[in-house]
Amino acid sequence: MSIVASSPDLLRDLTARTAAAVRGWVPGATVDGVEPLTGGTSSLTFVAALSGAPAEYERVVLKVAPPGLAPVRNRDVLRQARIMRVLAGQHGVRVPAVLFSDVGAPPETSPFVAMELVPGECVEPVLTPRGTVPAGQVRARALEAARMLADLHRVDPLRTALAAEPVMSLGAEIDRWTRAFTTVSEDLRTGYAAVADRLHATMPAATAPVFTHGDYRLGNTLCEGERVTSIIDWEIWSLGDPRIDVTWLGFFTDEARHPASLSDEPTGMPGKAELVDAYQEARGAALRDLPWFEALTKYKESAATALLIKRGRKAGTLTEMHRRMLPALPMLLAEAMALLG
Repeated sequence: MSIVASSPDLLRDLTARTAAAVRGWVPGATVDGVEPLTGGTSSLTFVAALSGAPAEYERVVLKVAPPGLAPVRNRDVLRQARIMRVLAGQHGVRVPAVLFSDVGAPPETSPFVAMELVPGECVEPVLTPRGTVPAGQVRARALEAARMLADLHRVDPLRTALAAEPVMSLGAEIDRWTRAFTTVSEDLRTGYAAVADRLHATMPAATAPVFTHGDYRLGNTLCEGERVTSIIDWEIWSLGDPRIDVTWLGFFTDEARHPASLSDEPTGMPGKAELVDAYQEARGAALRDLPWFEALTKYKESAATALLIKRGRKAGTLTEMHRRMLPALPMLLAEAMALLG
């Protein structure tokens, strides 16, 4: 739990603002209390207990931009709400319902979004102790997640309220992670420039842009039993190439040997080829040039992890996972270069 998230002043302010906002959603509804919930690093997450609201919304999730920082990029919770509103009710796609929000007065007063509290557990099989989720459930969840990803990518952005959203080209996607490398110390970015150049030089033809999650994996879903109940954590969604999501999901299989994996024991995850087959069958379209996108995935993972290590060093909060990942950063870049030929 973050110190900021548990701050009494923040909790009092958020409770009062939620009480005002909920009355605009359901007149007469009140807030019984707000408490922190474990969440991501780019925003703060809370649960609010409500009275006078519909029975299924007596407890709701509040996602709050970090106080004191501009709510932009991955901290823009209102932008995350927009994509979830667009995807609500789309065939085969399950996301939390967005209920109400407050734009705040950033950066001092942060925006927040209230969402449905969806039942389910959030578990990334390769990053948790083996047996946390039975292998059969892991397999079923992963295959359903691949099919749900296909349904997400079948949504036509031009038929939604986000049709004018700028498209993230493959070149821009490379540059996004190259910029991240330029902000970290030299020991966290050895060899990145050569990989960036090679990615640009071998870039495949673009496909029609779709809504991409950007960090699509079981650890960013909620699941019950064998079923995926919701896709969560939309911090870096964009209009872009669907293969970015597909190869990212494949990076969290057993055969991918994720550097932060706690064990070499199998989790029950299907192999990459099986996930791709499930996706292609559900989408009704074949995927090309996947080795290039696997290279991009390794480049992205190296950059994103370098950022996390940088922040951990600055805050004095380096975890065991960060320490396991540190020697893997140059290895990921070398593997990306090998994939590129």
